[in-house]
Amino acid sequence: MYDLAIFWEWISFAVRWLHVITAMAWIGSSFYFIALDLGLNRNISGPADGEEWQVHGGGFYHVQKYLVAPAAMPEHLTWFKWESYTTWLSGVAMLMVVYWAGSELYLIDPAKMDLSTWQAIAISAGSLAVGWVIYDSLCKSKLGEHPTLLMVLLFAVLVVMSWGYNQVFTGRAALLHLGAFTATIMTANVAMVIMPNQRIVVADLKAARMPDAKYGKIAKLRSTHNNYLTLPV
Repeated sequence: MYDLAIFWEWISFAVRWLHVITAMAWIGSSFYFIALDLGLNRNISGPADGEEWQVHGGGFYHVQKYLVAPAAMPEHLTWFKWESYTTWLSGVAMLMVVYWAGSELYLIDPAKMDLSTWQAIAISAGSLAVGWVIYDSLCKSKLGEHPTLLMVLLFAVLVVMSWGYNQVFTGRAALLHLGAFTATIMTANVAMVIMPNQRIVVADLKAARMPDAKYGKIAKLRSTHNNYLTLPV
């Protein structure tokens, strides 16, 4: 039994630091691309929407952005998705290992709400799914055309969820769940909106069709939301 407890602590340690490291990589790449987009020189000739020269690590980088897509599919294309997926998966693993398996110690606060283990876990998991449904519905409504108003409303949702979690769980679990709630929205943006839209554009390029600009516009909006959401996370 003692050996199992030690092994479980090592698992907790491993998933916690995997989560921290991948989260830093994800947030870093998110801020980099927003900074890159804002710093583009758009006064250039040719089909590109903008370009930027950068120097780092002893080398020079020449980056160009195409508003919809380049004329032809490049031979090698780097997809930015695993930072998001690994962060979320490692976070869920930590949630299960630390908070669900240790619910009586870390998740449930009988002074706030006397829950059974299965009830606490159901609220924990269900709230994350509900967050995505609410956010996605707001984005697909007419509010999607007003990004600033949408972000203010989303911030209000986060405040309400912060209050709600604190009424149910321990303080530590409430803080963790607010991060998980926000990160679930961000990863679902990548997996269910940004990546599918980019795959549509790539498929059109391979088929020698002109991609529809709306897919890039939608993906850019969700990507911008993700960048803003890194701050409360």
